[in-house]
Amino acid sequence: MEKWTLLESKYLVQRPWATLRVDKLQLPNGTIKDEYYVLEYPTWVNMVAITEDNEVLFVQQYRHGAGQIMVELPAGVVEDGEDPELAAHRELLEETGYAFDKIEKICALYANPATSGNVTYTYLLTGGRKVQEQELDASEDIDVVRMSIDEAKQFLLANKIGQALHSSALFYTFQKLGLL
Repeated sequence: MEKWTLLESKYLVQRPWATLRVDKLQLPNGTIKDEYYVLEYPTWVNMVAITEDNEVLFVQQYRHGAGQIMVELPAGVVEDGEDPELAAHRELLEETGYAFDKIEKICALYANPATSGNVTYTYLLTGGRKVQEQELDASEDIDVVRMSIDEAKQFLLANKIGQALHSSALFYTFQKLGLL
């Protein structure tokens, strides 16, 4: 198996939340692909956050792409040069107001490696306690939802987590914790 050779690359859109480029590629068999579109996103973090009361923290918010209000894991963007583990702590504090004692990396996944190259890290954080109110961006409207571990597991198994990377994160975490 060989990688494809990049012959040319051109940005079509470069905006903070939408970056699209078109690449010209040569495949190992010699075939030239004149237009291969790639979406560029920053690195993301997802957090399975368990409080000191053994509740799993979720966030509920409107997702315009799906046109739905969804229950998801707390998640966010890793800023340029930021350590993903620190981004996990920062995003949790901003979105939920909770701080956590322990953190462990669970997995690293790609949402769609055929057309985008960003990675999403999932962290398990435990020992969380509320230390402040949410610090949301002007475009964020987020409700914090707390569930027991059993409720969270049943919610996942009932296919009520519509975000694929969040479902995967929960499956990996619950497997690691011996809950599946």
